[in-house]
Amino acid sequence: MNVFTSENLFAEKVTPEKSGTDHCIKDLIRLFDQTFATSENTRLVRGEGEPVYLPASDEVSYHRIEFANGFFSSGLHEIAHWCVAGKARRQVEDFGYWYKPDGRTHEEQNEFEQVEVVPQAFEWVMSVAAGCPFRVSADNLSGEDRSDEEFKQKVYSEVVRRLEQGLPDRLSLFVEALQARYNPDIVLSPGLFSLENL
Repeated sequence: MNVFTSENLFAEKVTPEKSGTDHCIKDLIRLFDQTFATSENTRLVRGEGEPVYLPASDEVSYHRIEFANGFFSSGLHEIAHWCVAGKARRQVEDFGYWYKPDGRTHEEQNEFEQVEVVPQAFEWVMSVAAGCPFRVSADNLSGEDRSDEEFKQKVYSEVVRRLEQGLPDRLSLFVEALQARYNPDIVLSPGLFSLENL
C-alpha cells in the first residue's frame, strides 16, 4: 500500500513525456480520452495558459478540458471539476463559474471554498487511485489571513462520504482507469485517506 505524506507533494512541473514518479501527461490524456472521448464527446488537452473548460462549438466539435501546461495535478483538478459539473453546466465555458484570483477577502474565500470542496475531494480520490500525492489548496496566498484547517476537514469529510455512498459514474469510471494504469493493487476506502496528510 502506498503512503502519501505532505513531504511527497507532487508540485514539480512534469515534462511532456514523463515525471520522475512515472506519471506521464500523455498517459493521463490517453486514459481520459479512451474513457470519455466517445461517450461524453470530451477530450483532455494540455493547455498553454490558465486551465479552462470549453464546450463544443462550430470551430471545435468536442468539449475540451484544458489543464495547466505540464502539470499532472492540474489535469486531475480540472477533470474533478468536470466530474462535478452537471449536463447543463458542461454546455457553458468554465461551467459558468466565476473565478476571483488570489487575494480574496474572507467572505469571497468562503464562497470559493464552498465551490471547491467537492472538486478537491474528487481530485484527492483520483490522486490516490493514480498513486500520486495530493495537497488541498485554498488558493488564496495573498488574501486575508485565515486557517485552512476547516477547509481541509470539509474536503476530508467529503471524500469519506463519497467513498461510503459510492462515487458518481464519471468519477468512478476514471478512477478505475487510473487504478488500472497506476495502482491496481489497492482498494479505495476511507482508511487510505488521512486528514493529517493534507
